[in-house]
Amino acid sequence: MDAADTDARTGADARLADFERTIERDQRIEPRDWMPDRYRSTMVRQIAQHAHSEIIGMQPEGAWITRAPSLRRKAILLAKVQDEAGHGLYLYSAAETLGADRPELTARLISGRQKYSSIFNYPTPSFADVGVIGWLVDGAAICNQVPLCRSSYGPYARAMIRICKEESFHQRQGYELLMTLMRGTEAQRRMVQESVDRWWWPSLMMFGPPDAESTHTAQSMAWKIKRHTNDELRQRFVDMTVPQAAALGVTLPDPDLRWNAERGHHDFGEVDWSELKRVISGDGPCNAERIEVRRAAHEDGAWVREAAAAHAAKRARREGEAA
Repeated sequence: MDAADTDARTGADARLADFERTIERDQRIEPRDWMPDRYRSTMVRQIAQHAHSEIIGMQPEGAWITRAPSLRRKAILLAKVQDEAGHGLYLYSAAETLGADRPELTARLISGRQKYSSIFNYPTPSFADVGVIGWLVDGAAICNQVPLCRSSYGPYARAMIRICKEESFHQRQGYELLMTLMRGTEAQRRMVQESVDRWWWPSLMMFGPPDAESTHTAQSMAWKIKRHTNDELRQRFVDMTVPQAAALGVTLPDPDLRWNAERGHHDFGEVDWSELKRVISGDGPCNAERIEVRRAAHEDGAWVREAAAAHAAKRARREGEAA
């Protein structure tokens, strides 16, 4: 090894040591900081998957905007779907600070090379689903995402602060809708219970596979991208949700669900992990539909992107001439 190779190796080792010290001290990695290629690719994968989930997640509830039963419910739903679009934009911007190309991320989503949350591949046949998504799905998202406000990558952590505040509103809106329905007719109460029955287990799957089968958790924990394991977050969600279900007057569809005084947590039944694998692999109830809607929206919006690019180029020429 010649002197140049030695100097390069020494420099790389020093940069890695500095990165590891930053992580150990619980400080943030920023876009201009050196980072290992694996850390960068892990962050791009996680942030992109999160951004895709926010954008695809507009569809299940967005389908109810024109069918909402009152102007108030329509306005609430419009505001929520708009928030989800904003979350996707924050996250795509965070991915761009890592060198990711937003059009390429979209192409990867549409082609199936990148994933989004499995929960958005389920249908919403009743208006109660709007409330249950707010209560269970956004509640699970809050459990998962609040710790990400302390993620080791600065732009991601800062984006999560606003996202979590807005998700908290969404969870409360969903709970309020369900409480209203549960105070209504017997048919409305049955509608809520039927929706809870359908969404409970997919909500538990949102946290990912069990720790023993997770391929990313250990490294993400070491880099402090994540602060809790999948199983820890799932347990926290169950413990949080059981008393809320009791207050609503709904039954969670798990005969094994019970309080364990020795553990200080609720025991719950085994999740059907084969279903999670099937949905992630593209064979869920709405996988094809969700991607097709996203593809059509992307193609229909081509003229907007072209017009924006032309306007930006024209403005740049004018500024150049003025200078």
